[in-house]
Amino acid sequence: MTETLRVELGSRSYPIHIGEGLLGEAALFAPHVGGRLAAIVTNATVAPLYGRRLADTLERAGAESLSIALPDGEAHKNWRTLDLVFEALLRARADRRTVLVALGGGVVGDIAGFAAATYQRGVAHLQVPTTLLAQVDSSVGGKTAINHPLGKNMIGAFHQPVAVVADTATLATLPPRELAAGLAEVVKYGAIHDAGFLAWIEENAGRLTARDPAALAHAIRRSCEIKAEIVERDERESGARALLNFGHTFGHAIESASGYGNWLHGEAVAAGMALAARFSAAQGRIPSADAERLAALLARLGLPAKPPTIARDVWLEYMGRDKKNERGRITLVLLDRLGRGAIVKDAPPAALEDFLASA
Repeated sequence: MTETLRVELGSRSYPIHIGEGLLGEAALFAPHVGGRLAAIVTNATVAPLYGRRLADTLERAGAESLSIALPDGEAHKNWRTLDLVFEALLRARADRRTVLVALGGGVVGDIAGFAAATYQRGVAHLQVPTTLLAQVDSSVGGKTAINHPLGKNMIGAFHQPVAVVADTATLATLPPRELAAGLAEVVKYGAIHDAGFLAWIEENAGRLTARDPAALAHAIRRSCEIKAEIVERDERESGARALLNFGHTFGHAIESASGYGNWLHGEAVAAGMALAARFSAAQGRIPSADAERLAALLARLGLPAKPPTIARDVWLEYMGRDKKNERGRITLVLLDRLGRGAIVKDAPPAALEDFLASA
């Protein structure tokens, strides 16, 4: 059974298809790739699993296919890897009707999307996420980027896909650590937007970690619904969309300070959410018991609820480069209650510094 949601952005609107076995559904791809060159951007891990199957589907949908396999991992989300995509496209004489098809997790989706945003000043791209994190979060919303040694996702563009095709069958080959990393983003949606969904996650944590298909399908659908709603209100993150960064200001600092790839993105976000919740409690915004309730849920899902040891000055250095910041002040996403996030631009700097010193 295929469920289809839509992200309503006027001329940039697109569908999100969610279901099992969708990699083989040529009809889902045909409207976007028929009569075109479809360049599959993937990585060395995913290509042997699903590359040939997707290429066959694209060819049945009327496309000519090209495969570009990149090195795997967050450590390769950089200019050098991006240039591998450009070189392959140029060697294939890809024109402006080319469609880039991102087959993989968040790193692949970000690189392919950024390449699409910039190749010949912009070509179409289609997201085919194969990790839970990508299916519930990074494939939706049009954020594309690469990392810089001085900060994560600092170089990129907003470039919406023409469609998202989330085949839940691909989660069967996902390592447990990667599955848990995706569940961190699922928890985020409940924490910032839907207390009922957060309670559902608590009640179904065992089913989610055991990969129960019905539980995962519901988690993916509800997460995408929430993200679509927020992106429709604020496509380019000038306001409400910043709520989606709950845990990310701390989390990106963890990734940058630890070396890209040592902590998975979802792991860093999990620890970041626990920190954001505890800082919310320290500021009197929520009860301490609620912060610990969130941390306990993350731990039940196999996620870290504490950060690595990072010096306060290092925290502040990386958090000070966050894209939400204005006029040198660190902007945080905190909680007013479980189920309601708040964008806070006036957190007391001294209180934050003291908090980080003991994080």
